[in-house]
Amino acid sequence: MLNLMGSKLKFCDGMNRRGFMKIGAFGAGLTLADMLRAKAQASQNGTAPTTAKSAIMIYLPGGPSHMDMYDLKPEAPVEYRGEFRPIQTNVNGVQISEHFPRQARMWDKLSTIRSIVSVDEHSDSLVMTGYSENTNRISHHPSFGSVMSRVRGGVNSDIPPFVSLRGMSIGSEPGFLGVAHRAFTPSGEGLSNLRLPGGITGERSDDRRPLLENFDSIRRDIDQTGTMRGMDTFAQRAFGMVASGATRRALDVSNEDARTRDRYRGIESFLTARRLVESGVGCVTLAYGGWDTHSENFTTLRRQLPELDRGIANLVQDLHDRGMDRDTVVVVWGEFGRTPRLNNGMGGGRDHWAPVMSAMVAGGGLRMGQAIGSSSARGEYPRDRRYTASQVLSTLYRAMGIDASMTFPNGSGRPMYVLDDREPVTELL
Repeated sequence: MLNLMGSKLKFCDGMNRRGFMKIGAFGAGLTLADMLRAKAQASQNGTAPTTAKSAIMIYLPGGPSHMDMYDLKPEAPVEYRGEFRPIQTNVNGVQISEHFPRQARMWDKLSTIRSIVSVDEHSDSLVMTGYSENTNRISHHPSFGSVMSRVRGGVNSDIPPFVSLRGMSIGSEPGFLGVAHRAFTPSGEGLSNLRLPGGITGERSDDRRPLLENFDSIRRDIDQTGTMRGMDTFAQRAFGMVASGATRRALDVSNEDARTRDRYRGIESFLTARRLVESGVGCVTLAYGGWDTHSENFTTLRRQLPELDRGIANLVQDLHDRGMDRDTVVVVWGEFGRTPRLNNGMGGGRDHWAPVMSAMVAGGGLRMGQAIGSSSARGEYPRDRRYTASQVLSTLYRAMGIDASMTFPNGSGRPMYVLDDREPVTELL
């Protein structure tokens, strides 16, 4: 039985977000072969696979403070500008937080969007699907990674097209695309599923295929719908994914040299993401830190920003060094910004602020070395170049060679757009 368990995270509203998926061998559950079968059936009416491009989506859960990261306001009153100061990047006229010195030195490889509007929800739904959680409870729009899985098809049968290093969440769900395009989550038992059982060699595994054929015959006799077709090429692909070990090796960072492991010490998920896209995974999502800083905002950020800076800089530089930067897009953002004016919480905090937030984008053949859009003098709302999260995702889809205006049938057969708000961030193109 394949168990894919998500991570658990508590926000200020007291709600726990935890994802869970179980794929059983019998009954209503799905085997890995069933997932692959469903994936191929779903792809029969879809578009052809795109070229092997990849996306790494770095989510900052809790809502990171735009005022203290990519959109500082040094001229604003102290109760707005806070304790941090901006530093100059290697691109004239662009400044970012003093706690991002590594990114500042390589800003020609990065860009930020400072004028994104959001919604006040502790959820990754908006930034992963383009739709708020409230909307998605009804419409079930798919995540970015699920769309990539659907469009890419069977580019590499040994590698899952969509991997979530942070477990399952509403923003990771495949929605109306179906379970075949759900993320693989390698934490816990998910990783153990990629190993052959103890004492089982590849040769012995091959010997077990006739046994599964017999089980399949039983299932075919029970099933009256005609959907079970016995042991087919998809079951062989399921064996291949486990037997090849490619995904398991990509997840094992001990295969990296000691110097590389040392550079990523404490931020290993960034290294794992790079290794996964190198192995052929289409979309990798990960989360870093906790950014719900209603109190002690600056204490928390002094600890987390340097580590985030190190993770982003190492990842982006590694992609450039390997010639992967044009075919791999990286995005870093959270669900909303934080209040420009400090509250009266202990140690000084910032509360939820949906009217404006920032995002960092790198690679994917997009135009780098920019600060796109601006917020008002006190960071309260977009002053120009107002963009939505959906428009940012539309731009990322374009970088992946995916048309955001394509439609897929939902559960009732109605064609649904991948995104409704599809105008791209033109400055990045």
